[in-house]
Amino acid sequence: MRFLITLLFIFGLSFSAFSQSEKIAQNYFDQGEFEKAKSVYEKLYQKSNGSLSFLQGLVKSLQELEQYEEAEKYLIDFSKRNTIYPNLLVEIGYNYQLQDQQEKAEEYYQQAIDKIDKIPNYAYTVGRAFQNYNLLDEAAITYEKGLEKQPNPNFIIQLARIYGEQGKLEEMFGTYLDLIKQKPEYFYAVNRNFSEYITEDSANEANQVLRKLLLKRIQQEPDLFYNQMLSWLFTQQQEYKKAFIQEKAIYQRSPDKNLRKITELAEIANDNGEPKTAKEILNYTIETAAVESQRLKAYELLFEIQIEHSVTSEEKVAIDARFQEVFQQYGKQRNTLGLQLQYAKFLAFEKNENEAAKTILRNALEERINRFEEARTKMVLADILVLEEQFNQALIYYSQVQNLVQNNELAQEATFKVAKTSYYKGDFKWAQTQLKVLKSATSQLIANDALQLNLLISDNSLEDSTQTALKYFARADLYTFQHKNEKALAVLDTILLQHKGEKIEDEALLRKAQLFEELGEYEKAEENYQQIIQYYAQDILADDAYYYLAELYRNQLDQPEKAKENYEQIIFNFADSIFFVESRKKYRILRGDQLE
Repeated sequence: MRFLITLLFIFGLSFSAFSQSEKIAQNYFDQGEFEKAKSVYEKLYQKSNGSLSFLQGLVKSLQELEQYEEAEKYLIDFSKRNTIYPNLLVEIGYNYQLQDQQEKAEEYYQQAIDKIDKIPNYAYTVGRAFQNYNLLDEAAITYEKGLEKQPNPNFIIQLARIYGEQGKLEEMFGTYLDLIKQKPEYFYAVNRNFSEYITEDSANEANQVLRKLLLKRIQQEPDLFYNQMLSWLFTQQQEYKKAFIQEKAIYQRSPDKNLRKITELAEIANDNGEPKTAKEILNYTIETAAVESQRLKAYELLFEIQIEHSVTSEEKVAIDARFQEVFQQYGKQRNTLGLQLQYAKFLAFEKNENEAAKTILRNALEERINRFEEARTKMVLADILVLEEQFNQALIYYSQVQNLVQNNELAQEATFKVAKTSYYKGDFKWAQTQLKVLKSATSQLIANDALQLNLLISDNSLEDSTQTALKYFARADLYTFQHKNEKALAVLDTILLQHKGEKIEDEALLRKAQLFEELGEYEKAEENYQQIIQYYAQDILADDAYYYLAELYRNQLDQPEKAKENYEQIIFNFADSIFFVESRKKYRILRGDQLE
């Protein structure tokens, strides 16, 4: 046993020494000190009795020193002793190519490719060796030959990538489509590669190539798979009506008659600013669905959109009447619980009919429902109690939700609402206790919201021990929750007047801008964003202001040049911003770039 421990100890020391020396060699190489790198790699290679990793480091160092003959000697010697590395034939060939001996280089490249005849699995290592030196034609031939000998999804994916790098977009998309058609489980892996080429811009070359290819295949081989891919493409391009046409065709020809994808498309359309298209899709679902649960789900989404975009009292009366029609048809039992919860929220938040809303919820709790349904119902009841500023009663219900569905995302949402309710009532210490629990929330949205609220409380408690400004700010947020936007604006104005120059000022300006956007007062929103940029350009909310202002110019004020200027600010001055990627993409679209 002692002997074994000694051996392991010696082995560990040896491994550590090799690792340290390799780092030193790589560091020399990166700094352009190739002679020193060569010396260290040479010693490592000899001590390791011929490690491939150290050989490759040594060969690269020799090539940088233009000592090609010595590099060749090492490569040939190693390949004779280790015939299982056909990629070394590529290395030898490339060593000749560096000497402008193209014929000899191609001779070795061909030898490497020929190895695949006997062992098709060599295609991957040989192909990767060619790719490392950007020898794309040879790499493509390698994978093509490998596929002739042995079908392998990894070969197909590598081959498609090479076609893409060669600019052969039709071949790339065709190869990927063939793979997904045969093996649907590869869709998500392939989709990531599609996303490198496909953009929101339908005029983008790759988008056009894929669309034409799919249409051609639909004509030649009417397979629903190609309709599904065309729907996916139109969705990426935010052409939801065109995607809807494809989804209808798929539904009508599918044996299972499942409307799930159509319903999802409606949600995507609404989330991306096309409520009319979303409503059209959902009305089709309601008319077409053969299953009651699908129709009721569509009704839920339809009401959600209608409520979100209702402004006048006439619109709200019409929504109420439509609810009554649906309840008359389907009743108020467990099957319509989702609609009942939605109607209760509508009554409380849109019509100020709180008692009627609470009656619906209490009646629902008397039905035979499961614990998740009970949790959802109590969550809405608690929200209405917060609306009424019955904070302690609301906290009891949120706590019950936490206990009913422990370790579920709904429980995490309840925890966040406990924190938010404590924040509204000015109990900032308990709010932060709850928010810290949510650092590891499975929902990224909840985790982010919790982090932002925690930072808001922390940042605005340091300068002001009485937390006076923060209490005002919490009151403004409560008014916003209660849909009392004018009152919220008045409180924010009080903060800006009485706490001028304090840390909370930029937060108040941002909240005002967002409220003005919600009220459709876009010029006032623009003014508040600009004040953040003018007076707080170095603070944490500067990138938020630039991004939201750019979005305002792009989507509401129709001033694309000003939108570009603000996106540009984020690109050049806020590289670590969460808005960086979106800003760069939208900036390039506005500039008319062909995105890759």
